[in-house]
Amino acid sequence: MTVNKGLLSLVNNLPNFSNQALENAVNDIKAVDQDDGHQFILSQFSVDTAIRTNVVLSTSQKNDALETLFAEQPHLHIGRILTDVVRHTASIVDATIIPLDDTENPTPSTFLEILQSVESIQGLVPQLYGVPASDKGRGVNDHLGTLNNIFLSTEDSTQPVFTRLKEIMELIDATSRANTVSGLNLAITNVAVGNNNLTTFLNGLEADSTDFQQSLDDKINLAANKYAALQTKLALIPGDPTTDLVAIKDEITDQVSLENSNLVGIFSYIETLSDNLSFAGLAENEELRKLLARVAQNKNWQTYFEDYKTNQSNLNPLYLTDTDSDKSAIIDQVLSDSGLPDVTDATDFEAVANKAKRDSRIDTANYDRLTVEQQILESAKQLGITTANRTLQSVSGRLLNNMNQHDRDEIANRLDLNESANTLT
Repeated sequence: MTVNKGLLSLVNNLPNFSNQALENAVNDIKAVDQDDGHQFILSQFSVDTAIRTNVVLSTSQKNDALETLFAEQPHLHIGRILTDVVRHTASIVDATIIPLDDTENPTPSTFLEILQSVESIQGLVPQLYGVPASDKGRGVNDHLGTLNNIFLSTEDSTQPVFTRLKEIMELIDATSRANTVSGLNLAITNVAVGNNNLTTFLNGLEADSTDFQQSLDDKINLAANKYAALQTKLALIPGDPTTDLVAIKDEITDQVSLENSNLVGIFSYIETLSDNLSFAGLAENEELRKLLARVAQNKNWQTYFEDYKTNQSNLNPLYLTDTDSDKSAIIDQVLSDSGLPDVTDATDFEAVANKAKRDSRIDTANYDRLTVEQQILESAKQLGITTANRTLQSVSGRLLNNMNQHDRDEIANRLDLNESANTLT
């Protein structure tokens, strides 16, 4: 039910959704670099922008340039990593992350459609798989985590990703300024100079530029080659931040990759889940069920339709339970409701004999020719109960216990069948 309070104030105002919170966090990390020779990430932002916005380079040339740079010590390309996150979240908010497709997505999508699709998945996955959507890598944060401050907060005592990254940038900056690692400042400066020279070259390209590929390659390689020396110096910082930087890079890029993978195909994913749910729903119709069992080429679907009636007959809301203790209580209740045990006195030989006649495990052919005592002895033998050198009362007691336990086992079996039929496999 929608909350009405405050709703009227929303009607004439747009929510103006944006990735501003993420951008603010990125800017907070950028601010560590004062651009005075002790850091390098501002130059990374500049060169990344210069490559992506260049109107002379082809798409292939841009991709080659970006990948050549990133291939050298990827964990040190903080500017590139953060720029990718900002660009990624912006594409979610404006829904351009969903590619246009003449068949599946002929018109531009909206952020609202993305949100509604993610919400649908939260219901469809549990219905079809029996687990939360997050267990299948399809939770809300598996689609929208970067927008949902996943890098700014944690659910445990560990530091958020961006907090750890900023502290490492501050450590590098402080170490460089204190000059406690010889050559660190120079290595940082060389990276910045290489990036800035490449940026200047790219910004100077004109539409009629010709034969610049070799110069472009030289500038890219010069910039890329500076990162190995920087990594060597960073590793000398007490505590060596390399491992943390690699882990942070992986956390960020893996999250972006997951969200991108989930969102790009989200409409077709929902369609598949919805269609499968609809096909399963058709099994209620006996004729359609038979048809579907014949035409389905997947063995799992064939089995589902073929076994549907049997499994459906095993379903009983009275048998729904979560724990073994619940099962015991349900068995007691069903026994009581069924008037069982119907015989409790082993000395009532006639009652015990009559109960034996109702036991499906016992062949009672020609029992009418036997005396009550003989019926008890014969029933006991069929159930593997020792009768030799035992009194009739002893045999009757063992027989009665066996049959009463069988009643209990039968109900337990129906509980298991109900649980099996009600379990998503």
